Amino acid sequence: MNPRLLIASGIFHPEAGGPATYLYELLPALQQRGWDIQVITYGDAPATGYPYPLVRIPRRALPLRMIDYGRRALPLLRAADLVYMHTLGLPLPGGAAPRILKIVGDQAWERAVRRGWVPATEDIDAFQHRVYSPIVQLQKLARSREVRGVDRVIVPGEYLRRMVEGWGVPTDRLHVIYNALPPEPETNALTQAEARAQAGMDDSPTVLFAGRAHPRKGVDHLLAALAHVPDVRLLVAGDGPMRPAWQQLAHDLRVAERVTFLGQIPRQQVALFMKAADYFVLYSGYEGLSHVVLESLRAGTPVIASDKGGNPEVVRHDVNGLLVPYVDVEALAAALQTAFQPGKRASLAANTQAGLERFEFARMVDETDRVLRRCLR
Repeated sequence: MNPRLLIASGIFHPEAGGPATYLYELLPALQQRGWDIQVITYGDAPATGYPYPLVRIPRRALPLRMIDYGRRALPLLRAADLVYMHTLGLPLPGGAAPRILKIVGDQAWERAVRRGWVPATEDIDAFQHRVYSPIVQLQKLARSREVRGVDRVIVPGEYLRRMVEGWGVPTDRLHVIYNALPPEPETNALTQAEARAQAGMDDSPTVLFAGRAHPRKGVDHLLAALAHVPDVRLLVAGDGPMRPAWQQLAHDLRVAERVTFLGQIPRQQVALFMKAADYFVLYSGYEGLSHVVLESLRAGTPVIASDKGGNPEVVRHDVNGLLVPYVDVEALAAALQTAFQPGKRASLAANTQAGLERFEFARMVDETDRVLRRCLR
């Protein structure tokens, strides 16, 4: 009989977000490896049309939705041979099956920032060691205790492995499995000149940011650096709470004529602009392992990134991009100037494919299947 794998998540397809996309792409491949899969998640979309049973728990008010989730999960937990969890704090009572947890960030830090318990600019690495108010310390303690209580932990990079080790998880229970790149877009077959023509762009020096308009993405620092680098144009793809503030800042810094806010655009169009740009820029204060950086490198577009989080695991300084200290606007401005020196873009673009084999889909499936089977009792 095939082993019964219960997937417990907070979000799932068709919702946006890394865990939802990851599971939607991974689970059919695990079924082909002989896993009998059942999914439980929050959400209101239809639960039909999937090649495995799916239970959605409507997101009504707390604690009612947690009670609903726990009640529906109980018989599934009792029947499972293995539980693969994709967020902390899920109500999963009972069952004797081993549990594996995937960690893609620090939920205690995210919650503390979101609720205003710490400043929005609080550094995630400093957060690991600083002492805060009792409510924040309680969040940190609860997070670490829950992670230490599972049988195995999967993380998508070495940076997160070191962070989770700091929560008290033994090294032999931690597994690094890099996430896979999504399917390659058709625009990657275009040359940069062809992509620019399709996008209606001229040959001006151009950098692109794509992502949620969130404070930690560092677009405010990028705008400040742009003020010191004439002639370079910035495209900002994405929407979110910071977009009006970034637009006002661009105006105040007198760079608005060189900055285009594209808003929320289809993924295929983002891929076109990524191919057309000279560089992709991600000057963020935190990244576990950024998919957009991987997508940019696969498109042949070098990356300018902060030296934070998982960025140095993908971007090798002066090889396939440039790494910049965070926060240092002067250093970022200098990196932009270096990036557009004659021949620099071509030399970096020539190395963008190096190392991308670590992020192949088949490799991710193989390694995930191997770790799951090691946990079966």
